[in-house]
Amino acid sequence: MELWDLYDIDGNKTGEVWERKHGNFNEIPDGRYHLVSDILVKHVDGTFLLTKRDPRKDIYPGFWEPGAGGSAVQGEGPEECAVRELLEETGLKADSMVFINRSVSEKSHSIYFSYLAIVSCDKDSVVLQEGETTDYAWVDLKDFWKYTESEQAMRNHVERYRPYLDEVFADIDE
Repeated sequence: MELWDLYDIDGNKTGEVWERKHGNFNEIPDGRYHLVSDILVKHVDGTFLLTKRDPRKDIYPGFWEPGAGGSAVQGEGPEECAVRELLEETGLKADSMVFINRSVSEKSHSIYFSYLAIVSCDKDSVVLQEGETTDYAWVDLKDFWKYTESEQAMRNHVERYRPYLDEVFADIDE
């Protein structure tokens, strides 16, 4: 069981708590939101981490996603959530964590905080989390760009990273 603090559109805690159950994120009351952290993982060698979501996930089952991410639990802020989710879902610790973007989704009642995690780990040290991820791949910039254009891309994640990706992809010859 997970408990989430609920927030208003401006990111202020309302004092309300939501009990997360499989599939009930869409039932959060209108005008209430929970915090979610997305972490785009970039190795110091310039490659990006893609992870494959478990087919039992209620959101985007079996899709490849850029990095890691998840909802903040009760009492947790967005960067603290990002550090925890990165460790839980990949076994990695960031050398640095850079804020990219804040966005809101009315559909999922979420306030997203997107980060870039720079890591210098052994690339074979990724640890998959049971029930979350089933595979991973490190891809170079060109293959990452191809991923963002593919049917297996989680488009909403890609769009949340857009402020960073537009700069990075400007260097790719199409």
